[in-house]
Amino acid sequence: MPAFGRACSKLCFGTALITIILLSINLSAQTPPPPNGGNGNPVEHGNNPVGGGAPIGAGLAILVSLGLAYGGSKVYHMKKKDLVD
Repeated sequence: MPAFGRACSKLCFGTALITIILLSINLSAQTPPPPNGGNGNPVEHGNNPVGGGAPIGAGLAILVSLGLAYGGSKVYHMKKKDLVD
């Protein structure tokens, strides 16, 4: 590797490292808001769970089916490649 390549590599690595450190110092997490708007009266504001009551059943089924389809295509292509070789 020429000297310019090593110097550029060190410079890029140093710049990336400093950027990551400075950005991580400034980032901070915030606490989530309390459920039911913070009033604690489930009659007026409903008794929704903290997630907002979003159903995850259909999304989970879609995620699993896409994962199975992806895995199946990988197996198919591996077997097809073995038959060609």
